[in-house]
Amino acid sequence: MRLSIFWLLGAALLLSTLLSLALGAVGVTLPDIWQALTEGGDHDFIINQYRLPRALLAILVGAGLGLSGTLVQGVIRNPLASPDLMGISAGAGLAATAVILFFPAAGHWLPLAAVAGGMAAALLIYLLARQYQPAPARLALTGIAVSAFLTSLIDFLLIVHPVELNSALVWLTGSLWGRSWEQLPLLGIGLALLLPLAMRLAWRLDICALGDQSAVALGAGPKSLQIQALLLAVVLASLSVCVAGTIGFVGLLAPHFARLLCGGQHRLLIPVSALSGALLVSAADLIARTLHPPLELPVGLVTAVIGAPYFIFLLLRYKGW
Repeated sequence: MRLSIFWLLGAALLLSTLLSLALGAVGVTLPDIWQALTEGGDHDFIINQYRLPRALLAILVGAGLGLSGTLVQGVIRNPLASPDLMGISAGAGLAATAVILFFPAAGHWLPLAAVAGGMAAALLIYLLARQYQPAPARLALTGIAVSAFLTSLIDFLLIVHPVELNSALVWLTGSLWGRSWEQLPLLGIGLALLLPLAMRLAWRLDICALGDQSAVALGAGPKSLQIQALLLAVVLASLSVCVAGTIGFVGLLAPHFARLLCGGQHRLLIPVSALSGALLVSAADLIARTLHPPLELPVGLVTAVIGAPYFIFLLLRYKGW
């Protein structure tokens, strides 16, 4: 049963990727896709330089956001938590926006700036939590407030720098337009290094779900776990944001979808959430590209249309928190 979940998600992800390669303003048949991948040919540029790197980036970005959301929800023990709702994505977005607006020629510093901004936002939320020791629901509301504040700073920067407004807005709404092979190593290496570290925390996240007292008694070390898990979540979300912008609700939706498939054990939940996030962003990018070609919608707009109603559903479902 568990193996079939991975086969199911893998098959759905493969189908979404093939559709991403085939569909668009110019339709490409499966034989032509194979020829382009193996020999080049008439569709070499469309497949190998435009659609393939974009499809792979969608998978990596979604996996990073899904994994980040699982870690945040697991360590905070709140199903309403996610990187974007907790202010991590907004912090990374604010730092990256500042680089885009003030230092447009320093694009190579964008990943470092995004990670630093995400960590600063997480540190602010952590300090507030340490000061007031809030309940899980109140901590989520604190994150939402910090996210709203950081988003207002982003809006202020855009208002006072209208010349660069278009390029910044495309990035902030979450888009894979114009991305290429250059961004793949950053995300690929990041996920390859951080996924095993997240898997090492799986058993401690399961124990911490029982409560802090039980976790201390069983030797899980909840305080150190919180720091380690949040650091991993911040880096994963920030790397995804610096590549694709702020794609909202993926970190919220993917863990919930994964729990429906495999339950709450993190040794399964972590990889299934990564696959679920990859499938969600891949499908959203496919919809954004093919809904009205050659015009493209931002990927973040598609995920928001799906995620916002689901978030309202969660608020109603967990209204007693």
